[in-house]
Amino acid sequence: MQPEGLPQDGRNGDHGAGAAGPRPADLAGRTFPLGDWGEPAVRLDELYRWVERGALETAAWYLTDRVWKRRGARVLRGGAAAGAVTGAVLPLLGLAGVAGAGIAAWGYLALLLAVACVAVDRFFGVTSGWIRDVATAQAVHRRLQVLQFDWASESVREVLGPTDGTAAEAAERCLGVLRRFSEDVTELIRVETADWIVEFRNGSAPMGIQGAVTSAGRQDPGTTQGRFPLPPGPPARPNMPRQRPPEPR
Repeated sequence: MQPEGLPQDGRNGDHGAGAAGPRPADLAGRTFPLGDWGEPAVRLDELYRWVERGALETAAWYLTDRVWKRRGARVLRGGAAAGAVTGAVLPLLGLAGVAGAGIAAWGYLALLLAVACVAVDRFFGVTSGWIRDVATAQAVHRRLQVLQFDWASESVREVLGPTDGTAAEAAERCLGVLRRFSEDVTELIRVETADWIVEFRNGSAPMGIQGAVTSAGRQDPGTTQGRFPLPPGPPARPNMPRQRPPEPR
């Protein structure tokens, strides 16, 4: 597995070519393949290839998306480092008398350039997005390797002869392996998206955009916001008017 390259698939030529082709426009849902279950083994093999191809396309999407982020992050971080070094050296040269007195102004300009590079990287999330893409692609690859070995184990068990359960139970077990893998990949994508949302709300976007995003927060139905909200805790007992005890006769 090569984290910084396109995913490799060593099964056959057409499958690898399809997985390494141009990435889709976005990570959208796919239509579940329908077919005849008259041959369960053939049908399960088709479902496995469909699930595996989807995982490879997901990893390829993230690896392709991180290319421009990696280049931009290197340029911005390199500019920040060069500006900081230049801004520190030029005023020292001016104080030492090696260069003219006006060279210190160029040092301040270099420091301003370094700060601008850091601000752009922080504002657009270039470096953090690059790291998220690589981490998610690696996680999908690791989970795919687990699926491949699990599927090989199930295949060997079927070839040697089922020792526990019937053929229907074996097919249900294989479907469970594919379903859990699909749920794990979906969870990886959800976690990456949640991390991006958290970064977006924590200061990488202007306050106006943050307000537009957070103002539409979800509110539980049936709750009413009063002018003076009650403190949390058990419901207070209603105040009943006191009554005078009866006078003795």
